[in-house]
Amino acid sequence: MTVASASAIHVRGIEKSFGDLDVLRGVDLDVQAGSIFALLGSNGAGKTTLVRILSTLLKADAGTAVVSGFDVATAPGDVRRSISLTGQFAAVDEVLTGRENLVLVARLRHLPDPAAIADDLLARFSLTDAGGRRAGTYSGGMRRRLDIAMSLVGDPPVVFLDEPTTGLDPQSRIEVWQTVRQLADAGTTVLLTTQHLDEAEQLADRIAILHEGTIIQNGTLAELKKLLPAAEVEYVEKQPSLEDVFLALVGPTARKDSA
Repeated sequence: MTVASASAIHVRGIEKSFGDLDVLRGVDLDVQAGSIFALLGSNGAGKTTLVRILSTLLKADAGTAVVSGFDVATAPGDVRRSISLTGQFAAVDEVLTGRENLVLVARLRHLPDPAAIADDLLARFSLTDAGGRRAGTYSGGMRRRLDIAMSLVGDPPVVFLDEPTTGLDPQSRIEVWQTVRQLADAGTTVLLTTQHLDEAEQLADRIAILHEGTIIQNGTLAELKKLLPAAEVEYVEKQPSLEDVFLALVGPTARKDSA
């Protein structure tokens, strides 16, 4: 079995420029099926551009990408049928109820028994009691959970979450984190982009740091922490945090960029 066939997402040498601006400069990564993979980087690092290429919304200038066994350039229709994309802001219809939002998506996908699909997803995401309420009355975390539930209509094996906790309060972020963990536990492959270091630290099986258009490090949290020596303070060993690793790799300007 090749690396590409063993991976849910296989990327080699992806490049993308907009005019004179080189956004991606040869990105390589592999995401194993059923795992949570965090793509970590500051604003402008190229995270969303890469996700748009992998979800067939944008064509790469060079390189190859395979998602669920399908080449994004030569089989975009097959890729779209095997993925779901959730953007930075919840795309729910706030006039409809939570249940009606789910039923609508199931009907648009021409799936049998949309009502049963909606009820199942409401239960999965602990939204059954709120299912009959207009989505506009939901909290930020509930809207985001509904948004992710809508993206799972049809059971796509790969889900892209592009900064899913943007603008959420701490409690809502925790709710979304729990939802993401449930996805992976159910066997869904999740590629998560974020600029929040604690989010990557809490969720990811593997973390790739994207900086100035390239992956500068890729590994588990434990592997990344080993890149910096432990600090000894009063004979107590202090392990470096993911923030320490990130700032050491990309430089102190990253803190300003992500503000």
